[in-house]
Amino acid sequence: MTAPYNINQNPHKGNRGLTRAWHAAKNSWCGIVYAFEEESAFRQELVLLILLTPVALFLPVSPIEKCVLIVSLIMVLVVELLNSSVEAAIDRISFDHHDLSKRAKDFGSAAVMLALFVAVLLWLTICAPLVIHWQ
Repeated sequence: MTAPYNINQNPHKGNRGLTRAWHAAKNSWCGIVYAFEEESAFRQELVLLILLTPVALFLPVSPIEKCVLIVSLIMVLVVELLNSSVEAAIDRISFDHHDLSKRAKDFGSAAVMLALFVAVLLWLTICAPLVIHWQ
């Protein structure tokens, strides 16, 4: 037995299987392109990922540590995308100053700052022993 039709169901969510996955992938790519075109912080963090990924790959550390270093940079981009989505939703509602809008944007900004802090902490923790041994 199937569930009764829901009149509040999103009409854009009708795709199933590979069609749904294909549309999701296209939408995801569009999100990355928009972020690259519109968000300077995203571009800066992407440059960090592009520059530091080869560094992580060539460091004399374990494969899991290499993975942790790269994933920490990817997570900064993920949090930046979420922050940008909050900002876009708030701006769609209104450009007027409102305390709740400011709070939502500040929360997103704080999340990005914490993600950057985690990435820096991981890079320092994994790389510091290498620097100490070079001396």
